[in-house]
Amino acid sequence: MKRIAVFVSGGGTNLQSLIDAFESKDIKDGKIEVVFSNNKGAYGLERALKAGIATLHMNPKDFATAEDFDLALAHNMNELNIDLVCLAGYMKILTKNFLDTFDGHIMNVHPALLPAFGGPGMYGLHVHEAVLEHGVRVSGCTVHFVDSGTDTGPIIVQKAVLVEQDDTPEILQKRILPFEHEAYKEALKLYCGDKLEIKGRRVIIKR
Repeated sequence: MKRIAVFVSGGGTNLQSLIDAFESKDIKDGKIEVVFSNNKGAYGLERALKAGIATLHMNPKDFATAEDFDLALAHNMNELNIDLVCLAGYMKILTKNFLDTFDGHIMNVHPALLPAFGGPGMYGLHVHEAVLEHGVRVSGCTVHFVDSGTDTGPIIVQKAVLVEQDDTPEILQKRILPFEHEAYKEALKLYCGDKLEIKGRRVIIKR
């Protein structure tokens, strides 16, 4: 039974999708043990409490450096015996202290088909604005393992979405969001079923 932590900074729609998937047994062999946020007012924490899931908040301002913050955060996750960290709208960049502790065991969802439209500054509506500006015909979403780069980790699942001529960034974001939910659930199913193996930059799905 995989023990999972979900990190949020805001509303937590991807979190809610995962909560629903575990409650319905759509994802088996795993459990969300804790929802963490760096933002005390994040609605994602309220979603967790409504579902009977433990929550944790830590204020980065209480620590001298980002490295100190992540060291304490990693310690808290280890105390809970967390196997996998799922980033779901977590807007704080993880430092080496945390990345090294959970190397190969951190997932993130990105609202584009990586490696396109990723990297520093590419989050939220900024991604969809860039997609439309470049006139691409297909966008989508990517679930990937997190490494030391920004949106550069090994890709687990991708979902493609056609870009329509009358799309705005807001419309495209709304149309892609359900695919984010599906992709994240698919990736979690594979992880909880011990079906994923990282080989270099590739993720092998074991049959």
